Amino acid sequence: MTEGDRGVRVGITGVAARLPERLVTGREVEERVARSGGGHRPTPGIVERMTGIRTRHLADDDRQASDLAVAAARRLLDERGLGPADVDLLIFGSASQDLVEPATAHIVSSKLGTRCPVFDVTNACNSFLNAVQIAEALIRTGQHTRVLVCTGEVPSRAVRWRVRDFRQFVEAFPGYTLSDGGAAVLLEPVARGGVFHRAFEADSSAWDVGTLPGGGTMHPRDPEYTYFHADGRRLKDAFVSVGTGLFDKALAETGLRWDDFAVVCVHQVAMAYLDELRERTGIPADRLVVTLPEHGNLASATLPFQLATAMGEGRCGPGDKVALLGLGGGVSLGVVFVEL
Repeated sequence: MTEGDRGVRVGITGVAARLPERLVTGREVEERVARSGGGHRPTPGIVERMTGIRTRHLADDDRQASDLAVAAARRLLDERGLGPADVDLLIFGSASQDLVEPATAHIVSSKLGTRCPVFDVTNACNSFLNAVQIAEALIRTGQHTRVLVCTGEVPSRAVRWRVRDFRQFVEAFPGYTLSDGGAAVLLEPVARGGVFHRAFEADSSAWDVGTLPGGGTMHPRDPEYTYFHADGRRLKDAFVSVGTGLFDKALAETGLRWDDFAVVCVHQVAMAYLDELRERTGIPADRLVVTLPEHGNLASATLPFQLATAMGEGRCGPGDKVALLGLGGGVSLGVVFVEL
């Protein structure tokens, strides 16, 4: 702890989410692939059977990642009785972005009406959690007072629908779990509670098992590289190899058990992997906020959406401890413990 952050507690003082109303079932995903004319016809029911996802959200074609972030941010500010001028830093933490340049945070700021510094944080599905990490640190060191962290995820734009054969279907399959959505949290100094533990780790040797290469310097213009593709088995193996040590250590260092948390929010990509992670970590099933079956893989919006859902359902509130466990491609893990 530095001189600048001694004694400062930083809490999450508000959270909100907005999801597109349009829902797409697993069967509709399969039918769209079959109608695309690529040649492959998926086995009926395979998407839901393999993922446990019944429906996912799809944004309208004219809705951008920034629009979903702004919708969530406006709801949050309205609920807190605040306006855009009350925000002194805006961070857009998301795997999706409106453009390669400028930072999508500028577009969010323009639409929302803030006049503060802004920047993006991008680290796959851990983008939002890393943005929270940075926001907390900036408040603790006295550089900012009220930070709005928001995300807008539109991964559906990178899903391959025209599939030529089963092999390409398998490569594109992780994309069929993805869902669109927006979320936002507000971080401020608090008198009690707040963030009391945070830790992150990565195994970057597995960076290539899930990629969206289009627009970067490797493949700046080739349309073939604008689709998300991954080796689902290798991706799962990469996370398994990293293990649960980060989460175990967080409990040991804080002297807590999972039962001490009102809810445990975990990034969710498939029900089978969520069940395996729960068994390996020992998280009680009744502490999880299971959003995957009805809402799909919301990328970096998953954790704030789960927190907003849990608070809305009365599962957690002031004085309760909540855990945010992040899993991101690359691969990376993150854990943040917060007392509300």
